[in-house]
Amino acid sequence: MSWTPYYRGTGVRPADGLEPAKLPAPPPWRAPSGQQGADSGKDPATTYRPIPGLIDAVNAALHLRRPLLLTGRAGSGKSTVIRQIAAELGLGQVLHWHVTSRSTLADALYRYDALGRIHAHNLRTVDDKVRTDGDDYGDDIGEFVQLGPLGTALLPGRRPRALLIDEIDKSDLDLPSDLLDVLERGGFEVPELARHHKRVIVARTADKDGKGVIEDGWVQCAEFPVIVLTSNGERDFPAPFLRRCIRFNMPPLSQETLTDIVAAHLGDIEDSTTAALVQDFLKKLNAGEYVAIDQLLNAVYLLRGLQVPDADQRQGLQDMLLQGLGRG
Repeated sequence: MSWTPYYRGTGVRPADGLEPAKLPAPPPWRAPSGQQGADSGKDPATTYRPIPGLIDAVNAALHLRRPLLLTGRAGSGKSTVIRQIAAELGLGQVLHWHVTSRSTLADALYRYDALGRIHAHNLRTVDDKVRTDGDDYGDDIGEFVQLGPLGTALLPGRRPRALLIDEIDKSDLDLPSDLLDVLERGGFEVPELARHHKRVIVARTADKDGKGVIEDGWVQCAEFPVIVLTSNGERDFPAPFLRRCIRFNMPPLSQETLTDIVAAHLGDIEDSTTAALVQDFLKKLNAGEYVAIDQLLNAVYLLRGLQVPDADQRQGLQDMLLQGLGRG
């Protein structure tokens, strides 16, 4: 790739009869979902490089059927671990629950659209009379129940599902404790379906166009899902929650580890520019600056070799791409 100023700041449209310039292909890690690795020939899961001790922690969690709690600074690759686990174990698409301060356990399990069902029911009429027989006329409650990422992960299946619970430390104080019962039992009730006269309901899942069968209003896994929780270390968790997790703290990144990560994404990186960028990034980390690995990948992708020949422009781009994220 060479540096090309597609945007020039003039606002001038291409001349009549001329095709607009075709934008460059994105970096491998920025290709749309399903297309990543298409040009490079790499599966994204293969570009992750586990740090020492992490493989043992993952295997311990798999043997004990416990969630794996990964703690470390943002951008250290915590959320990528589950993608590699799912790829190696053939667990299919990773389910993702991104936790915020407003997240609740109920949202992660399922949602019931009561108002939507009432509205749909009122629209169904025969000879200006409301249809009252929901079973016969398609008023299926399953259309208005959607399992969340955790609820979908707990559906029974031949293979366990992989679930990422991202940034659990951003949650409300009670959420980790609320998770305990569900993670211990591997199941939960959907009260709206438990009260329904039909024993078997087909509901939507968190997968695209996915459907799941729920019997007697109860979801019960056949295999405990493979769960990775991530934390940036911004809070402590209650002891009962920690007791039910396998915990692993991501150690500080080294120059060797960073070089391996960049090489896994970009291939041959034996050049002075890449080495200098890795050293500058590591210096920022050691100084306590809040920077993420994807910033380093962006900088190497754009600036390696002589892609940007002007020295001042190169420095300006480097400063822009590797600027701190505002927290130490």
